[in-house]
Amino acid sequence: MNRMHALTDLSAREAAGLMRQGDLSASDYARALLDRAAEISAYGAFLHLDPPALLAAAELLDASALPAPGTRPLHGVPLAFKDNIDVAGMPTTAGSPWMADHRPSLHAGVTQRLLDAGALVLGKSNLHEWSQGVTGHNHGFGPSRNPFDPTRVTGGSSGGNAALLGLRAAPAAIGTDTGGSVRVPAALCGLTGFRPTVHRWPDDGLVPISPTFDTAGVMARCVDDCVLVDHAVAGGPAQLAATSLAGVRLGVPQACFWEELDPPVEKLARDSLGRLATAGAVLVPCDLSEADALFREGSMTISLFEILPALAAYFARHARPFDARALADAVVSPDVRPLFERLFGDTAVAPEAYARALHMLRPRMQAAYRDCFARHGLAALVFPTSPLTAARIGEDVEVMLCGRTTTAFSAYIRNTGPAGMAGLPALSLPMGLACNGLPAGLELTGAEGTDSALLALALGIEAVLPRAPVAAAARPAPEER
Repeated sequence: MNRMHALTDLSAREAAGLMRQGDLSASDYARALLDRAAEISAYGAFLHLDPPALLAAAELLDASALPAPGTRPLHGVPLAFKDNIDVAGMPTTAGSPWMADHRPSLHAGVTQRLLDAGALVLGKSNLHEWSQGVTGHNHGFGPSRNPFDPTRVTGGSSGGNAALLGLRAAPAAIGTDTGGSVRVPAALCGLTGFRPTVHRWPDDGLVPISPTFDTAGVMARCVDDCVLVDHAVAGGPAQLAATSLAGVRLGVPQACFWEELDPPVEKLARDSLGRLATAGAVLVPCDLSEADALFREGSMTISLFEILPALAAYFARHARPFDARALADAVVSPDVRPLFERLFGDTAVAPEAYARALHMLRPRMQAAYRDCFARHGLAALVFPTSPLTAARIGEDVEVMLCGRTTTAFSAYIRNTGPAGMAGLPALSLPMGLACNGLPAGLELTGAEGTDSALLALALGIEAVLPRAPVAAAARPAPEER
């Protein structure tokens, strides 16, 4: 394997360690990632790259003193940012060509904390238009493509991040997750995706969907890199020991979360449960059907009511005029336009319906989760992240699930959405490749505020699951080995 492939295979922690010790220059590492980004340009992963700016920042870092021990944990590590997260001086389009002229002058809070921790900005990644979809198929800028099959979706909305990570063009990437937008693409592309407890990470400077549900999150190729990024952003532990699975109680919510799974996903998920049990985990049947019902009843009511006021506040932050009708009229994605059309006229959510969903249904859902964790003494809930693998691009507005046609939106977020509505920490781990040759993910959902414990548990579970799959397109050509 040549040196460039060796560099792009590094985890974020490995790369930071080498640069902190002076054994790898930030410039060499940045060039390797930029070269790889050029090689995979057909996968539609990036919306904006500025190689001169990245290389200038890396050269400045190389000319500076090495960081003191315990400081700058992401020293020299270029991160990709989903293009709904503000990076000063770079476009933030939110996946909409209508926003192509928008260049924020302020960093988002999460961006600033990562830069303060020593990270560099690799570029801005592709996403589903306005983050209002789950496939990563952007009809304005083109789709992001799955590393395991470029004719298939990455999942979304943080789809560009998944393509970059799966194809070894970034060590880690920052996305957002409202109802699964970090976890779904992680599952469909054989990656790890972590959504923190809502408001654990800064919210400012994110193009919003629903302030009640929205959070930034991280995608990586291993749990340890999620630990490192969470440390940099939220002050969690810099390193965590893997939790032993012996005696760990994991809830298995059979109703809803384990029902109606596509056979390739179900087999992989059942095999994963067997691995957990063999490692000593106690698998506890539990019932979260109430949480599922409350999610179905209340989630869209909250998000559809909140989006326009939240977008207006985002535009005001940047002294940019806001015209909701013009924004909706400019939507080009066929699965996104109907969502925006529901925001106007007779189909708009009434304030009374919103108040009921926010102040009655959501607290009931959170209570259902708290009761489930407490009654069964659970460390986490475990279930397939999504009930099916990646759909084909162009056949991704409606999909087949267990022999019936359903919307891709409802299918892919069926299992991830409830944790988003409840504001809980959740993480998707790769389970390996299903019998159809495509990846699938296993989600862990934790109780509110248990982020570090959930990450430590994920380290333990990661160790007993199959190694994360590597797409053929991410492997070096035979002559390079």
